[in-house]
Amino acid sequence: MTKLSNAQIAWRAAQDIEDGAYVNLGIGFPEMVAQYQPPGRQAIFHTENGILDFGEAPPAGSEDWDLINAGKKAVTLNPGAAFFHHADSFAMVRGGHLDVAILGAYQVAQNGDLANWSVGAKGVPAVGGAMDLVHGAKRVAVITEHVTKDGKPKLLDRCTLPLTGVGCVTRIYTSLAVIDIVEGHFVLREKLPSIALADLQALTGAPLHLDGAVQDLIVPELS
Repeated sequence: MTKLSNAQIAWRAAQDIEDGAYVNLGIGFPEMVAQYQPPGRQAIFHTENGILDFGEAPPAGSEDWDLINAGKKAVTLNPGAAFFHHADSFAMVRGGHLDVAILGAYQVAQNGDLANWSVGAKGVPAVGGAMDLVHGAKRVAVITEHVTKDGKPKLLDRCTLPLTGVGCVTRIYTSLAVIDIVEGHFVLREKLPSIALADLQALTGAPLHLDGAVQDLIVPELS
């Protein structure tokens, strides 16, 4: 089945970030969103280890390893960037000063519950700052594959893994669709033209509701 690459999912999520928004990107896959800001728009990116308004990754070989994001990746600084204590960073998060948080997910429930950490040999060892982000940011979005590696739905009636946050997610960007969470339901906004609604529903663990026309999910070719 044709599906979006991680880069294409990240591109689609980036199109909804407003100019001047204060944004935190989760470690790993969500960090890609920063690469695809639309022309004429510039978000102000926050990293929980204590930088506001960091820039693009430096060219290979020119990294300054005193300048890293929360995922320990080298970053650059935009003019006017600020450094601050870890505690001050979380005060920004908990105080509602972030407009958007974009995170990955293991599972998302139709009521907006999020599970993006797990325990066990292959799990993330702790929930980390995500628990604060999902309840501190004004808007929480998820980027994820639509199904697991073995084909099971990641969008569910109820999460079965430990929760990161309750009722916190408002929009999900997947490899097949863009879905909003409205009044405890998945509402389909966009889908790949190549997949039928019935087939998409079969890959989703809770009903997909419609509210007007479903738009085609069109993204550029990206490596």
